[in-house]
Amino acid sequence: MAHSFPTPAIATLQRQQVKDGLLLNAERWQRAHAYHRQRQNVHYQSLNQPGIVCGLGVHAIPAPESVAAEYRDSRWVKIQPGIAIDLEGNLIIVPQPLNFRLATEVKESEPLTVYLVAQYRDPDQLEDTPDHEVVQETFRIDERSRPPGRLDVELCRVLLREQQSSISKPSDVFFPGYGDIDLRYRHQAQARPQGLVRIAELQHGSADCSRNFFNLTYLSRSVEDIYPSLRGAETVDQVTWEDDLQPYELIYLTGRESLSLNSRQCSMLSRFLEQGGTLLVDAPSDAKELIQSVQILAQQLQTPLKSLQESRRDHPLRMKPFLFSALPVADQTRIQLLSGGGIILSIGNLAGLWGLDEGLLRSRDEIRTAQELGVNILHFAWKRRQMFA
Repeated sequence: MAHSFPTPAIATLQRQQVKDGLLLNAERWQRAHAYHRQRQNVHYQSLNQPGIVCGLGVHAIPAPESVAAEYRDSRWVKIQPGIAIDLEGNLIIVPQPLNFRLATEVKESEPLTVYLVAQYRDPDQLEDTPDHEVVQETFRIDERSRPPGRLDVELCRVLLREQQSSISKPSDVFFPGYGDIDLRYRHQAQARPQGLVRIAELQHGSADCSRNFFNLTYLSRSVEDIYPSLRGAETVDQVTWEDDLQPYELIYLTGRESLSLNSRQCSMLSRFLEQGGTLLVDAPSDAKELIQSVQILAQQLQTPLKSLQESRRDHPLRMKPFLFSALPVADQTRIQLLSGGGIILSIGNLAGLWGLDEGLLRSRDEIRTAQELGVNILHFAWKRRQMFA
């Protein structure tokens, strides 16, 4: 799932003004070259995401014989040569294999995740810079007991528990255990997506309002593969009417009971919609109370709901990014989609098609078609928020 990497700071660039007769000194030379480095970094950060370009594999090794006896244990790893690029566009080049010992000791009963990261080091900012005509850009390998910082590139992580004495290769790389090298969260350097969609599930009075939470996560994770220009946020949150809804592009709500809002909640929803947010109500076909209450609410907000058949043929829910003539079928019933303003009402339990079927009976085509419609909804929510920015 996509990580939310910030865009560069909005600030004008300043460069050295050059005229005939200008005396060239070290300060002016540095200023002239700093401009080009800053411009390159802003360009990279604007269009790309940081991560590993190649190499930088990590695997467990026996302790090197050259180290002191007190450090000769089973906590050593070897980092392979490779290249990474950090958030600001700086190259991190590890030219040869590097041995590293994870020194963190867990002294509490709760397990601790240790992160192994690489960080670019500017030779101009090092305290002991050698007085040479040519200096080498370098890097730093470090371990942290907190998630990587903004300029760190994660190489691996290890979940340690109390008295964990060894680091090992996992028997299953997709499901590493305690002390195993975990490579699942490494980011690859790649193009920045056009948009990032943040999703939250709204908790309310209905007993089954969380029944599709994991399917929301499946959809958010699938966006990157189905439509790379859009990404789902790293996590799907759960919120209530007491929380701030504004950080999210899409609020998802389901259940069966009538949606009854007090004046404060209605005002909160109205403000969310007016600022470009989108509310997706996903109702089972037989949830008549919920369906009717949402239609009444839309009328009160002066955005009556229309079906896709009543809407324009080029409505974005039907066309962007995937073209739909007929909507997906769930449990022998065709999904219905109605919209008005920032409210989308899906009738037929659409999110029930986004994840795994417990009986393993649902076809891949059914799931993928429903997910593509889900991507259209996410794209609509992202684009709508952009229009209100």
